[in-house]
Amino acid sequence: MFDVQSHTGLKWPYPVNYGKENHVNIDVLVIGGGVAGCHAAINAARRGAKVAVVDKGPIVRSGDGGAGVDHWHMALTNPCSKVTPEEMMDYLKEYGDWCYSEFGLGLGAYIQCKESYDTLLDIERMGLKVRDLDDEFKGAPFRDEETKLLFSYDYANNYCVRLVDGANIKVVLHKELKLLGVELFNNTMVTSLLTENGQQGKRVIGATGVSIRTGEFYVYNAKAVILSAGIPSGLWNFSTEHVGASARFTDPNNTGDGCVIAWKAGAEFTMMEGAGGPAPGSFTYPNYGTGNAHNSWFACNIVDADGKIVPWVNRDGQELKTVRDRNSAAPGQKFFLHNVNDPYKVRGPVLSPELPEKIKNGEYRLPLYADLTSMPEYERRAIWGLMVGNEGKSRIIYNNYSKAGFDPAKDMLQAVILPPAGYVYRPWGPQVAPQIREINRGGLVFDWDLKTSLDGLYVAGAQKAGNGNHSHAATTGRYAGRKAAEYAQKVARIPADDLQVEAEKQRVYSPVNREKGIGWKELKAGLCRIMQEYCGEYKHENTLKRGLEWFESISESEAATVYARNPHELVRSLECLNHITLGELVIQSCLARKASCAALCFNRLDYPDMNPPEWEKFITIKLEKNRLKTGELPLRYWLQAPYSSSYEENYRKHCSL
Repeated sequence: MFDVQSHTGLKWPYPVNYGKENHVNIDVLVIGGGVAGCHAAINAARRGAKVAVVDKGPIVRSGDGGAGVDHWHMALTNPCSKVTPEEMMDYLKEYGDWCYSEFGLGLGAYIQCKESYDTLLDIERMGLKVRDLDDEFKGAPFRDEETKLLFSYDYANNYCVRLVDGANIKVVLHKELKLLGVELFNNTMVTSLLTENGQQGKRVIGATGVSIRTGEFYVYNAKAVILSAGIPSGLWNFSTEHVGASARFTDPNNTGDGCVIAWKAGAEFTMMEGAGGPAPGSFTYPNYGTGNAHNSWFACNIVDADGKIVPWVNRDGQELKTVRDRNSAAPGQKFFLHNVNDPYKVRGPVLSPELPEKIKNGEYRLPLYADLTSMPEYERRAIWGLMVGNEGKSRIIYNNYSKAGFDPAKDMLQAVILPPAGYVYRPWGPQVAPQIREINRGGLVFDWDLKTSLDGLYVAGAQKAGNGNHSHAATTGRYAGRKAAEYAQKVARIPADDLQVEAEKQRVYSPVNREKGIGWKELKAGLCRIMQEYCGEYKHENTLKRGLEWFESISESEAATVYARNPHELVRSLECLNHITLGELVIQSCLARKASCAALCFNRLDYPDMNPPEWEKFITIKLEKNRLKTGELPLRYWLQAPYSSSYEENYRKHCSL
């Protein structure tokens, strides 16, 4: 046991046992206990597998969905829906074959379309309050009186369900995990994947981990592993000091560890060059803490400083006079999606696109306000209560504002006006810096079994290439849990390689074996600067290679001296070392795509041609015998040999229901 100190100089509050080994043998190991991981573990356990879940945070609330969810997307098979999975897939193709917007790559999107509502019913059976059982919204146009389901966005087609108690969704999942006897390892960082004979590219047979509280070492031996960690964040910017963690929608624990351990094991990745548009970093406001008219606030009245109403229009520019009209498809449109940058075919109602220009010429006077007071009473309560109150960190906003006296029937919230954040019709969007970005498309390549390129390794949720939203994470986790349990029943257990475990153990404890050196915060800030300077909005071979040189230099110098005074600092230091590997992975992916690509928000100054036909493909990247290997996959590879050209046929063959 070690007598260690915290950064405050106080004695560390937990017993510290660096080097102590804990061995855990299970059938299925789930890495990441967020929404996807919980569903994966539950469904693997229901198939008779012995399951363990490991998460850096407390599983009861960890992950991007840990604080809750208000909308349950793609509930296409609910009894009120007028949209079929096949119809939705036809419309989602309008996003392009690269990535179906927030709904993931095509096969992941189809799994979501087919199983989203069944997954919601599953959670309802676990005890989540899904329906308006107390008749609080009886008679509202978004309520179905027979099923008591509440719907959002499109009131005619009813494919998106509003949850009555979505803020407690992880609490319900956590309870089910415990009822099923799943072993839960909270506050534990997974540091590596174990492979057959310790060889890169071979079957995955478990993982290693370290406790954030005690510093103890864990060796997990499993027949199958499901990787369901979060979207990597903080690669370009990690500071929360300016505005607090509430300004970030992702769990601060999502630092890309899942990507790094899979990369080192030899798994294949794609779209890691697609970091998306600029991210707000610390130049924003708490999510949903200011008035707006999208997502959880859809479709709120917006007025200017004089009370003048900003008009809503449909995709064809026709003004919409009523709130019901704002929740209806345009003439000739089957249904709509709610994102403002959606393709024309599925584009929904938005505030007038002329608003920014009219503000400039004085037609509308700043500031603008979200005017809940003028909304119909049921719409006001749906926004300020069901939506703001259940969606992610907005519960904090709802509780604190309510305690402070905010009354949506009397008060208005200012809509912050800043330069658009890459969004066509969101002038209240967050201020962004072009050199600060986030990974929101890249991830592991997977097949119709949600199996990666490595035998024994499955993937769900945000770790998949294409990732997705809350219900996407839930449904793919549910699916992956079935597939991993099925695989585990067919294979024998392979013991961990002692040399691989010992080498990882030595690496993990290096920072606590030093008494001085560089601290993790200083190292992290420098690493973020490399990504900002050499892998920002515009990329060039010269700068990208210079970034790799900097990472190599820092690995040999500053990073080799990083030290930790307690288990918390140890894990933060290991995250920094992962940051170097992840940064190299992203930069190598950027170098591999020698063309600019609009769908991936990818700009190469040395290859300025946008979307040349010969580069309309997925570029893949992996380590093979510790050497970089690039490859390619055709767009829509999931509908080509050896698969069928039919989504339904592939799904039936692989779903394991």
